[in-house]
Amino acid sequence: MPMVSDAIDITRLRNVSSGAVRQVAKSAPTNSIDAYNTNKFSDLLTTAMDNLSVTNGYLSDMENEEIKWSLGESKNTHDLTIAIQKASTALQYTVAVRDKIIEAYKELMQMQI
Repeated sequence: MPMVSDAIDITRLRNVSSGAVRQVAKSAPTNSIDAYNTNKFSDLLTTAMDNLSVTNGYLSDMENEEIKWSLGESKNTHDLTIAIQKASTALQYTVAVRDKIIEAYKELMQMQI
């Protein structure tokens, strides 16, 4: 079962708007190689934000299925189990990506210029 603290971290990350990502892409350098790399990076950030939205959707679906089941509106535990597994897997993936990003950031901060 997903941990509440992990869900809170996801909502904090979700507050970064995709508009900010597009703004970075608009200020891309004129050098074609740098422009290519910037667009690639902005695409990566946009995809990451979309994945956060999907993860939040799975978590919401799981909560809805749990509420339906606990209120007796649904007697099908199969749908509940699937919703829980989807949310758990998506959350684990998102947390793993977050951990790798933090690890890369720390490594960059330790580099000497």
